[in-house]
Amino acid sequence: MGRSERSPAERVRHHIVSTLGPAIAERLPTGYQRLGRVLIVRLGEELRPHFPDIGDAYRKELGVGTVLRRVGETRGELRIPHLELIAGADTRTEVREYGIRYRFDAQRILFARGNRTERHRAGTETRPGEQVADLFAGIGYFGLPAAMIGRAGRVWAVEKNPESFQFLLENVRRNRVEDRFVCLRGDNREVELPLGTLDRVFLGYLPSSVPWIPRALTLLRPSGGTVHVHLLVGHRDGVAAADAEVVRAAERLNASVLGVASRVVKAYGPGRQHVAVDLTAKPPR
Repeated sequence: MGRSERSPAERVRHHIVSTLGPAIAERLPTGYQRLGRVLIVRLGEELRPHFPDIGDAYRKELGVGTVLRRVGETRGELRIPHLELIAGADTRTEVREYGIRYRFDAQRILFARGNRTERHRAGTETRPGEQVADLFAGIGYFGLPAAMIGRAGRVWAVEKNPESFQFLLENVRRNRVEDRFVCLRGDNREVELPLGTLDRVFLGYLPSSVPWIPRALTLLRPSGGTVHVHLLVGHRDGVAAADAEVVRAAERLNASVLGVASRVVKAYGPGRQHVAVDLTAKPPR
């Protein structure tokens, strides 16, 4: 098989066979995650003596600048990735989706490729001129599509992580939507937001953004609006369990539930799935 006929993973394996031998090549994963110029791979600890050579093979064969090894799961309230640098130096990168530029530090900031469709949907669901809030804005995951694809009139983007917030500011500038963004750094339960004036609120926090439904409802217009609630549920429970949890949370607050629609965003580890529920409701009087 010629080089041009091999898949990227096969090219890396072939490279390692020639440098470290077939026994090492067989231990390489068949998949990886590419985020612009940065690659993220899972490598067993037994391969540690060979990390520099393996990292260089990925860089040469896949044309990336930096290789990160996934050490563990996302950590803490700010959901920081647990990654180790094995090749290259600069962990900053840029991903483009549907004409939107997301710049971030891949070692310090989570960017889930599996949320690509949901990010785009944030734009297609938003209507021109809507007043929108993203209470877990990150680097602009949902706020940027709402502004650029949906043509929202104004987006209030709240982010607590100082590193993510700086990239949010940069991405708003890079995508030239400064005139329609209000970027606020801090805890979304404490920052000043326009109560009772918004059409749509994004709650993109895992494992569950249900605890923030009360805050979101205070932001909606008296005539009602939509809250996009993200949470994890068991595979066996499915979207019905997510719907029921979200509706219960709203009804406990005496909100008028006008409708719910939900979908599976992606699988999330053994036995769980990431679900997004669109709650359409009028806030309590």
